[in-house]
Amino acid sequence: DEGIDFFSKKYDTMRFLAFFQAYSNTYAPIEVLRQLFEEAIQHPKIIGLVIATRPDCLGDEVLDLLEELSKKCYLMVELGIESVTDDTLKRINRGHSWEESVRALKETKRRGIHNCAHLMLGLPGEKYEDFIDQAKVISSLPVENIKLHQLQIHTGTVMSKEFAEFPQDYPMFTVEEYIELVIDYLECLNPSIIVERFVSSAPEEMVIAPRWGMKNYEFVAKVEKRLIERNTWQGRLY
Repeated sequence: DEGIDFFSKKYDTMRFLAFFQAYSNTYAPIEVLRQLFEEAIQHPKIIGLVIATRPDCLGDEVLDLLEELSKKCYLMVELGIESVTDDTLKRINRGHSWEESVRALKETKRRGIHNCAHLMLGLPGEKYEDFIDQAKVISSLPVENIKLHQLQIHTGTVMSKEFAEFPQDYPMFTVEEYIELVIDYLECLNPSIIVERFVSSAPEEMVIAPRWGMKNYEFVAKVEKRLIERNTWQGRLY
C-alpha cells in the first residue's frame, strides 16, 4: 500500500505487479503460498505477480498453483540461475544444479507461466568463453527474459574472504571491459529474449569490488552508445 500510494500520486491510472522479491518465494507450504499470492492479486490496483525463487523450489504442487494463478492474472517467475555450469554452481554453493534450472525453465514455459532467468558474469573459475557459451545455451532454451548481473564482492560473505586470500581467482571487470563483454554476449543471444538488466547495484557500503559508482541507467546508455559504434545488435551472431 505504501508503494502504491507513493507512485499513485504521480500517475493515478497506474496499475501494479506485486513483486515477491527477496529470498525464495515458493519455499513454504502450498496453503501459505496460496494465501499470500491470492491476497496480493485481490488488491484493486494489482494486476499481476512477479515471484522470485530458486530452480529447486518449484515442485509440481507449486507449479500447479502458479499455473492456476497465471490463468487469473499476469504471472512471471524469476529464477536465480546464475550459471549454466555445474562446477561453478557447486563452487559458489548455490545448492541447485543446472539440470534443475533447465527443468524449471521448460516447465514454466510448458504451463504458460512467464519466466525470467537471472544470470551472473564474472563468477570464479569462469572465463570469457564460458560467458559466451552461456549466452548460446540460454538461447537454446524457452527463456523469455533475462537479468544480467556483474559479479560483486559483498562485505561479510564467504566470497569476500576468498577474494581477499585469492584475488587472482576473481578478475574484476572495468566498466569498459564489462561493456564489451555484454555486447559480445548480446550478439550471441536469441533476439527474442528480452534483456531487463545488465548490471546490479548494491548499496555502496556493502560493495568491496568492483566499485564503479555508476547507476543502471548510466550503464545502459553506455551500452547503447557502444552498440552503435560497433554497428552491432542483439542476435547478430545468433
